[in-house]
Amino acid sequence: MTTLVFGHKSPDTDSTGSPIIWAWYLNQIKGEDAKPVLLGEPNTEAAFMLTHWGLDKPDIISDVDADQPVVIVDTNNPAELPPAINSADIRAIIDHHKLVGGLETKGPIDIRIEPVACTATIMWKMIGDDLAQAPKGIKGAMLSCILSDTLEFRSPTTTQEDKAIAYALAEDLGVSIPDFAAEMFAAKSDVSAFSDAELLRMDSKEYPVEGTKFRVSVLETTSPKIVLDRKDSLMATMADVAAEDGVDQVILFVVDILNEEATLLVPNDLVKALAEKSFGATVSGDTVVLPGVVSRKKQIIPNLKL
Repeated sequence: MTTLVFGHKSPDTDSTGSPIIWAWYLNQIKGEDAKPVLLGEPNTEAAFMLTHWGLDKPDIISDVDADQPVVIVDTNNPAELPPAINSADIRAIIDHHKLVGGLETKGPIDIRIEPVACTATIMWKMIGDDLAQAPKGIKGAMLSCILSDTLEFRSPTTTQEDKAIAYALAEDLGVSIPDFAAEMFAAKSDVSAFSDAELLRMDSKEYPVEGTKFRVSVLETTSPKIVLDRKDSLMATMADVAAEDGVDQVILFVVDILNEEATLLVPNDLVKALAEKSFGATVSGDTVVLPGVVSRKKQIIPNLKL
């Protein structure tokens, strides 16, 4: 039976590229039948990666069958995975997020979770010398994933391992990291074709804070004005998205990659209180700028309080 390799819902670059990388490794190096799949449409940066490196977009699935062999990458959170994930045959987990709990396996499995910025960084280490056999597209996907998750090394999640591996891949591929990262971030910033609801769900994770369920959305961009010009309609859409998704409130952080700061939209008193208690911010309008905040995993989620 074919092993499906997938990441989390609302696939970003790492959750699009890492399934492709690992499925290649299982197929070509380990001799196993594996297939990368996605749990949603890739974002614009991930779509750019696929086109740039000549990679096929994986099929999109909504659920898994009972006993379906799967490898989970870039998450270990059941809320970010198919509804029937615990009926599947989970064979391995490769991730760089905190351990959430709640997944059930049929037996002992391989789990590798490391405190690095990107799943592809871990895969580079696991594949080792066999990476010499990888086609350009696989190495390009690895580089893309690392540059995306580290925001070209601006994110506080960046480790020396992430940087060293990215530079090694760039040298192998003959790629200028600043030039390629600029192309990636320009693609990520082009959100004109997306509705407000799509933007609010594009890069988001559900997270409870003291009994209140939030959808924590992040939009990383080199052109924050494009998103902030839509703030009124985005805030108006938050209530509908929250109701449809079964959460109490959607919160949106617009991350300015180049200036290394986030702007939080403040549609009501609940989010105002969240901003003031979580970040020590003084809120006087419907937005607040949070200097130095660029990472949901390390700077936003751990600080949320009411």
